[in-house]
Amino acid sequence: MRRFVTLALLLFALLVPASAAAERIRDLGQFEGLRANQLTGYGVVVGLQGTGDDNLQYVTEAMRGISGRLGLQLPPGVNPNLRNAAAVIVTAELPAFAKPGQRIDITVSTLGQARSLRGGALVLAPLYGADGEIYAMAQGNVAVGGLGVSGRDGSQLTVNVATVGRIADGATVERAVATGFDQQASLKFNLHRADFLTAQRVRDAVNARYPGMARVADGVSIELALPFGNDERAAKLAAIEMLPVTPAPVAARVIVNSRTGTVVINQAVRLAPAAISHGKLVIRIDEAPRVVQPAPFGNGETAIEEASTISISERSDRVALMPGAASLSEIVDALNVLGVGAADLVVILESLKQAGALQAEMIVL
Repeated sequence: MRRFVTLALLLFALLVPASAAAERIRDLGQFEGLRANQLTGYGVVVGLQGTGDDNLQYVTEAMRGISGRLGLQLPPGVNPNLRNAAAVIVTAELPAFAKPGQRIDITVSTLGQARSLRGGALVLAPLYGADGEIYAMAQGNVAVGGLGVSGRDGSQLTVNVATVGRIADGATVERAVATGFDQQASLKFNLHRADFLTAQRVRDAVNARYPGMARVADGVSIELALPFGNDERAAKLAAIEMLPVTPAPVAARVIVNSRTGTVVINQAVRLAPAAISHGKLVIRIDEAPRVVQPAPFGNGETAIEEASTISISERSDRVALMPGAASLSEIVDALNVLGVGAADLVVILESLKQAGALQAEMIVL
């Protein structure tokens, strides 16, 4: 299908420039240890309009604990109707250098059978890190972008997801995470994607500004020898982050999404000389059943007589020549001549790879 192949070409043109441009070092990776940390916790959202978890046991126990902290003890054996409450999982990311008293956003997701969190409020809930320590406390009104309604006859209408909400600045940081920023003699800068040439270019850019400061540790990491003293160290890192570096050319890749039929070919893909012939065999079956009536005054019964017509047609094959070192535009032009669709394009690319003509890494999702 010509539109499909043309769409792949346009998508590539938007994603990959014709020539590599200089990027800031801060856009190529991040400093080791200066990262966000994941927090999670368990809580209860109250104030729902009958869309909660009803009498689920863990919600009842959670409400007993909350009411106990407030000085209200529920009698033993009494299970309150909690259709206006829902058990939720609370998640958040604690940024690097976050200090006690600062606010962070949180996400609230239902844990049980609650149908919607719209209009609810999260009761005070602790957020834990991977080490089991409390790093933040969450509370606030839940903002839900979805909508779910139902009628008495069982009909339902759902817009987006009503069982997940967010609370802007919904948690207060209670404990800071040590980053080691001011305790180590050196700090590593890790690239988002491993590439020795890019690592060397980052090293050269840093050493051109601060001679002898950087060395390549491996294909991902560049080690920076930094002076002690937070003020001077921060000033040097700020300057390093803004240094321009031209990344190495991308590797040749063909990405195939087998679920959606999407194929993306980047600009580095090249082909060895090859010829492609592509054709289709179309089998068509037409059903035209007929009603057959018995003879007058006969003892027969009305019946249906099946009538099938089978036809076979084969589209004339075309042969497209792929010249050596063909560019992306030449590949697309040749595939357009064949008039291939999404599924056929995947088969052709896989065949070219097996024949040794496709000089690229093929990734099937």
